[in-house]
Amino acid sequence: MRISRKAEYALRALLLLARDNPDKVHQIHELSAAGRIPVKFLEQILLTLRNRGILTSKRGVGGGYTLKRRPSEMTVLEIIELMDGPIAPLPCALDKSLEVCTCADPAFCSLQPLMREARQQLCELFGSRTIQELADAARDRNVMVFDI
Repeated sequence: MRISRKAEYALRALLLLARDNPDKVHQIHELSAAGRIPVKFLEQILLTLRNRGILTSKRGVGGGYTLKRRPSEMTVLEIIELMDGPIAPLPCALDKSLEVCTCADPAFCSLQPLMREARQQLCELFGSRTIQELADAARDRNVMVFDI
């Protein structure tokens, strides 16, 4: 299972927004350069985040994006599922999958219990981490320590 580039870039962009003053308006080109995210792709991602109530936008000169919600209120799981849909290593890991299990006998799928456990663990891990925690951890790693 891989998290899409779209979800990865959404997380990166939110981390960039979370590290600054919450009132600061961020322009797409600034976020693109800082996050090493292609501008056109970032535009689509930010629009999705705005439409889902994660960001607000301002048009015109001095326009750009700001966080609508606190980073401490957004989990990694929420953002990944917002961009990619439910996390599932295989479709049978979901309680209600739109895809049919491809096992020879779906009623007795040998992989399903393991895939459901993997999904549960991933959801617990990603659901327990907030954007604020990731931003704080990144900030702590960037602190320079000098010994004299």
